[in-house]
Amino acid sequence: MVAGFHQEITNLKNQNLLRKLISIEGEQDTTISIGGKTVISLSSNNYLGLANHPALKAVSIQIIQSHGVGAGASRLISGNSILYDQLEEKLSSFKKVPSCLVFNSGYTANISLIPTLSKNKGLILADEFNHASLFEGCRLSSALFRIYHHRDMAHLEKLLKKHSSDKPTLIVTDGVFSMDGDLAPLPSIYDLAQKYNAQIYVDDAHGTGVLGQHGRGTVEHFDLEEKIEFQMATLGKALGTFGGFFTCQSDTRTYLLQKAKSLIFTTALPPFILAASTVAIDWIQNHPELREKLWKNREYFMGGLRSLGFHLTESETPIIPILIGPPGLALTFSQRLLDKGIFAPAIRPPTVPKGTSRIRTTIMATHTLEQMDFVLDSFQSIGKAIGIIK
Repeated sequence: MVAGFHQEITNLKNQNLLRKLISIEGEQDTTISIGGKTVISLSSNNYLGLANHPALKAVSIQIIQSHGVGAGASRLISGNSILYDQLEEKLSSFKKVPSCLVFNSGYTANISLIPTLSKNKGLILADEFNHASLFEGCRLSSALFRIYHHRDMAHLEKLLKKHSSDKPTLIVTDGVFSMDGDLAPLPSIYDLAQKYNAQIYVDDAHGTGVLGQHGRGTVEHFDLEEKIEFQMATLGKALGTFGGFFTCQSDTRTYLLQKAKSLIFTTALPPFILAASTVAIDWIQNHPELREKLWKNREYFMGGLRSLGFHLTESETPIIPILIGPPGLALTFSQRLLDKGIFAPAIRPPTVPKGTSRIRTTIMATHTLEQMDFVLDSFQSIGKAIGIIK
């Protein structure tokens, strides 16, 4: 057994695919500390800078003093703090939905919700670039599971024609695809869902707090609110805290409380996380300037990379990947960036398809113009030095 692991590790090293943990010292901001060195961070999903916001810190400290650190039990035992009620009410109001249910993470939500919602002898159709947790949820289901080509509506309709018939059908997609930064064509998916009597499940982890006039996410961005019932989103990205939540009808929520195993059989979230998440929603609703600054920074940085001639994806969001190709070259680029004081890890297979290793950058509202200019200058010099751009 051990020898088998050793050989697999050796194989991963030889292919430049071995992953390692990097220890971050201190808080997550536009700058972080690694090994005592301060570097600019281009890898955080803390899009609005709320993870280290004074208002979220203050309420977290207050709640720790009054409620302690841990929840002590699962939600269905004694861990369901009244702070859950307040957060779920706030989230339902924010998303303009009848009800919602908070989970311990987006990953655990997806692997529990999809099997619970899908019907036996039903059909699930999923975009090929969906997040790993969506695929895990689909595979755990008893339904027939098929994958359609990325954002390819002709292929999705072909599968609907071939398999749906009278089967209960669920179309599963990310709202924002996390490794490419592009958007699901939700209006077209909705039209097909109406045509073939299917339901839609949107993972809006990277859209919530970022997209839409009010920051409600991809569904708001496409003006499909009150049309798409199932949305999963996370608290740990633009909201800056931790956890996941699911929007649905009240009866569906009651059903999930009986059946969703990752909610039933795990310790509840710490009370301070719930309180901080509630404050984060208030900040997103009351401070649109955070989102405006995020998009201004995104356009500036994206424009700079384009002008330098880098090979980019069709990103429409603050996730801006620079396509490199071979994993070894992506690692070299990442290391040279770190040497210059920029943290932007290489993303390699199996996270992304073979031959598409990349530097996945994420822009924050709190990045300064000076930081972005320094990063762009560094990208240019390193890109030329290793032959990625001319």
